[in-house]
Amino acid sequence: MRAGIKKGAEDINMIVEILSTGDELRSGSLIDSNSAYIAQKLEEIGLEIVRHSCVGDSEENISKILLEIGERADIAVVTGGLGPTIDDLSAAAAARAANVSVEYNALAMQSLEAFFNNRNYPMGPSSKKQAMLPSGSKCLMNPVGTAPGFLIKIGKCDFYFLPGVPFEMRRMLEEQVKPRILKKMGNKETCLVKTISTFGLTESATGEKIEETNDMFPEIRVGLRAKFPEIQVKLYGRGRHEETLRQNMAVIEKYVREKLGRKIFSLDGEPMEAVVGHLLRQKGAGLSLAESCTGGLIANRLTEISGSSDYFLFSGVTYSNTAKVKVLGVSESTLEKYGAVHEKIAAQMAVGAQKIAGATYGLSTTGIAGPGGGTREKPVGTVCIGLATPEKVITGKYHFPFGLRWMNKSVFAMKALDLLRRELLKI
Repeated sequence: MRAGIKKGAEDINMIVEILSTGDELRSGSLIDSNSAYIAQKLEEIGLEIVRHSCVGDSEENISKILLEIGERADIAVVTGGLGPTIDDLSAAAAARAANVSVEYNALAMQSLEAFFNNRNYPMGPSSKKQAMLPSGSKCLMNPVGTAPGFLIKIGKCDFYFLPGVPFEMRRMLEEQVKPRILKKMGNKETCLVKTISTFGLTESATGEKIEETNDMFPEIRVGLRAKFPEIQVKLYGRGRHEETLRQNMAVIEKYVREKLGRKIFSLDGEPMEAVVGHLLRQKGAGLSLAESCTGGLIANRLTEISGSSDYFLFSGVTYSNTAKVKVLGVSESTLEKYGAVHEKIAAQMAVGAQKIAGATYGLSTTGIAGPGGGTREKPVGTVCIGLATPEKVITGKYHFPFGLRWMNKSVFAMKALDLLRRELLKI
């Protein structure tokens, strides 16, 4: 697909590609998260990516694919291969494809020196290699790493070379690349993106509920993104009349909210743990956890949010029955009668966690993540969740049809947080 862009009064189509480099990506030993992130961010400004490519650490192969992309694309973002080691070959490959030499770049050296000086690190000889850029290229400053990027034209395409380190790449994409692309686009259209996050329905079921949105407004595209275990509804709007576009986006958002109701946990793409954190902070409430089958995953998610110390008080990964009894005060006789995976156990775990830290809420999980350990009565994918509130204890037993252990742990954690969210909202 091509993204239609307005430049003056003339319609043009911009072909945009992404290239990732590195043997670890080519071989599959490392997942390429950079390309997905770049595609998402460029789509937010009205561009669509026509092709993702990956190539290993070979100067010849990188040069060849750069020449291919240069013949067909208008913009390309390349990640990786800008470091100081012998397998960092992007600058040399770009120079080869552009038929120029590599040369010392004073701005690149300035970027390097600033990084090392600000951290009081000595700059080794190998690091200076990163100041050697293709002749005629424009240095892209890296404020958070050692490897400067660069912009160079090969064929008809503007190539933006960025580091492979994700947090460096993301910062430079935002500060160095997107402003230049927007200037090149030169259009007066407004691009709006909205992310509505849901949990509790499959992707197909979510799509069926909101399928009428596709015919509401031609300037707004509605898509689904599976980000297990949540499903995101993405609204992409683009038009010359900003106010009308915003009004139409609001109409579609209202429709989606009506159709998906309580399955929606965020209207701005925030993760579940951030939403729950906001609610706890608003209530001045504290939370304690007792995790068994989720192995600390809920605690990890909650503490990924800055400021979580305002409400997060305690977590106990009480994996064994002995720990459940000695740490949380779970009844031995109840364990013997019902087994560890039962609502009564989840309830006692939640109350125990609540009491340990004097928390407003206690949340617990006990289940069978698999792939083994299931029975006919309690198959793999079964989880019992307990929530102790100031007034009562809520429990639930759920079964999810996922055979993979990581998927079960993830959905168990999400279900527990969603149970807490609904209680905090009283929905």
